Amino acid sequence: MRSSFPVFLFALALTPDFAAGQSADLYVRKFEAAYKHARTLQVQFLQQYTESGRITRSESGTAFFSRPGKMRWQYAKPEENLFVVDGKFAWFYVPADRTVSRVLARQSDDWRTPLALLAGEMKVSRVCSTVGMAKDQPGDVTLIRLDCTIRGTEKDAKAGKPHDVAYLDVKKNSGELVAVAVTGVGAVRMEMHFSHWMFDPPVEESLFHFQPAKGVAIVDGDELLSGPAQSIR
Repeated sequence: MRSSFPVFLFALALTPDFAAGQSADLYVRKFEAAYKHARTLQVQFLQQYTESGRITRSESGTAFFSRPGKMRWQYAKPEENLFVVDGKFAWFYVPADRTVSRVLARQSDDWRTPLALLAGEMKVSRVCSTVGMAKDQPGDVTLIRLDCTIRGTEKDAKAGKPHDVAYLDVKKNSGELVAVAVTGVGAVRMEMHFSHWMFDPPVEESLFHFQPAKGVAIVDGDELLSGPAQSIR
């Protein structure tokens, strides 16, 4: 009797779940390959928050990435603010408030922190515990949408905090990242749209180091609710 095992594998490959898994792996590899050789990156971004389908806030600016694990989110509109990961700390600075918050990068639960993978080893598995094909695909047929279950921080794990899910839109042919969306508490959805990627642009290393100006108060992440800010004099 001839073995039916090859026939079984062929039939399995035609099932939706198997095909979806294979497709997700294919586009994850394309995404990783698109960015893993660049030492620096630059991109324009538009960030939008929506609630109940209505845009509640919109911001835009320029982001920079540098290996290993450094990035700078420079917001220009509607007001200036800054988010910097220097490889050790994550800093968030609002010039109008004269205050900067600081937390160890590995403990940061800011949604931007996982995107440091663009300036790291570019292994999606370090950020996502699982990756699959999203049920709702983009209307643009040149894009594919992946859903990523984000690995939480050690602090999140100990607290039993549920994992966030991010949706990544990438170009089918190149793996270039076009958009990221994360749905948070209260059905608030954050979307980030990217355009004009630049690979290996000349970027000054000083962009990835934050030095508070005189009079700027530093608030450590663990002290945000419990202690006074330190002021640079």
